[in-house]
Amino acid sequence: MSHSDSSEPPAVKHPHAPINRVEHLFETIVFASRWIQAPLYGGLIVAELLYAYKFLVELWEMIWHIHQQQETVFMLGVLGLIDVTMVIIGGYATFVSKLDLEGHPDRPEWLTHIDPGTIKIKLAASLIGISSIHLLKSFVNIEHENSEHIKWKIFIHMTFLASAILLAWTDKIMQKDRKH
Repeated sequence: MSHSDSSEPPAVKHPHAPINRVEHLFETIVFASRWIQAPLYGGLIVAELLYAYKFLVELWEMIWHIHQQQETVFMLGVLGLIDVTMVIIGGYATFVSKLDLEGHPDRPEWLTHIDPGTIKIKLAASLIGISSIHLLKSFVNIEHENSEHIKWKIFIHMTFLASAILLAWTDKIMQKDRKH
């Protein structure tokens, strides 16, 4: 029987071959290195606590100065807080370790199917919604609006919309690649 005969079984990797042990060791080190990110997520949690404190201080100020406070400042603060929280949860669960919350009574239902891409798309959709509301307010009071400001609001709204579409398209491509 010659070596070119197609009936020969393919070469089998031997699990104890030196090259396979080196490859396995390297793969183990690469996989374990994800824990290097854990302190970064710990730092983000501290930053989130500081951000929550700042938010509470600003909320207190808004309560006392509600008539002088602009709606946009409050809205952006809330969106920022949501973004930081979701990125920490999604990033940790994606890159460091699965959150072991099975059976926990307070476990959010969405946690099983959320990832950083989905979080960013949801945040982008929120920004589009907010931008739409502000644009609508401008159109309702168009006689009191500067036409240059309206043009900028439309441009910014279209930028948010294009960004969200690109984020969703990129996420769809990545999801399709994960299935293969």
